[in-house]
Amino acid sequence: MPVTPHMEKHFTAGETVRDVVIGMSDGLTVPFALAAGLTGAVSQTHVIVTAGLAEVVAGSIAMGLGGYLAARGDREHYHSELAREEEEIFTLPDTEAQEVRDIFKTYGLTDQESETVVASLRQRPKDWVRFMMRFELGLEEPDPRRAWQSALTIAGAYVVGGFIPLSAYMFMPTAQAALWVSVAVTLVALTVFGGVKGHFTGVPVARSAVQTAIVGGLAAAAAFAIARMIS
Repeated sequence: MPVTPHMEKHFTAGETVRDVVIGMSDGLTVPFALAAGLTGAVSQTHVIVTAGLAEVVAGSIAMGLGGYLAARGDREHYHSELAREEEEIFTLPDTEAQEVRDIFKTYGLTDQESETVVASLRQRPKDWVRFMMRFELGLEEPDPRRAWQSALTIAGAYVVGGFIPLSAYMFMPTAQAALWVSVAVTLVALTVFGGVKGHFTGVPVARSAVQTAIVGGLAAAAAFAIARMIS
């Protein structure tokens, strides 16, 4: 009898989705708030578009730099902990071996049952270090390309998100009319974005879409109110 192979489908692009969410959500709300705030003081749409584009450029650079520094920080933290773990395995092998036994105890194994693994790890220091990094500290080695990938992903998502609320001001003659179109387009974009995010992260699409629209809409409304008060 033929056996159907077991295929496991797991989502593995969590960091990329997180970066897209960070960049897109800010890109949708911040330029919208700026444009909406300026609408109360400026009637010429080209002025609003110019200011909005300047904000999109500055915001994407700032957000991308933040993502780069965060990823670099994660990598530096990993290698710092790696060096410390290597030193402890060399200078305190018995203590580290007991920590391995303690880890296996959390899975229901006795010291005797885990002794074979402990003895094997003692013969393979590099594997022992990797084991401790993963199961004691919960750390995985970051991709060395992660910093630049994160920076470019966040910045690119911010630019894409920023053009959506500004698009109405690019094609409409009056700022007041463009404002309401911008509101509608931004809410639709938040809903679609939430649905796509839910699809990739395994969250029910409808729930993710509604939640993203509500949260993004509230954030945009709060930013709009502040911008209007300032202007």
